[in-house]
Amino acid sequence: MDAFGDGNFEQHEVDPAAEFLAREQNALAGLEDEIPPIPVSNGTVEDDVTQPKAEDGNDDFSGYTVPKQVTEEPERIRKWREEQKTRLEEKDREEERKKEELREQARKELEDWYKHHEEAISKTKAANRNAEKQFVAETDEIEPGTEWERIAKLCDFNPKTNKSSKDISRMRSIILQLKQNPISTSKKV
Repeated sequence: MDAFGDGNFEQHEVDPAAEFLAREQNALAGLEDEIPPIPVSNGTVEDDVTQPKAEDGNDDFSGYTVPKQVTEEPERIRKWREEQKTRLEEKDREEERKKEELREQARKELEDWYKHHEEAISKTKAANRNAEKQFVAETDEIEPGTEWERIAKLCDFNPKTNKSSKDISRMRSIILQLKQNPISTSKKV
């Protein structure tokens, strides 16, 4: 009967990877018995070579240690490291010296800035006090009919000063007309 008619699908499939691993293990099974152990010596370089250990037999390489590396530096490298260390220390000292110079320079510049700032403030205060005194003196001299002259003093009649502002030419012309021909105000009772 064929596989389609009776529903019997029992075919033994073989995994090719598992088959390959089994063949290789059989072929390599006797190799670890052929490697002779290296004898242990006292304090020589041969001590640093791989030596078998009897810890566990689970891994093929578990009985061997990794050789230790010789860590002694050549004379040129040691000398270079010392020179590099002294160069870096010198650079650090130079950097600290430059930092201090910059800090001192910044401190002086800041003191100068504060000095000039205080001078500017004191000049502005003096100018404001003088302007206030002049303004108070002028307000005491108020005479009837001079109001438009005082207003005209406060206005800027130069049309080229503010190009970005609104057109105020009509207001200027009205103020100038009122300054020249003031409106007489008389009280009607």
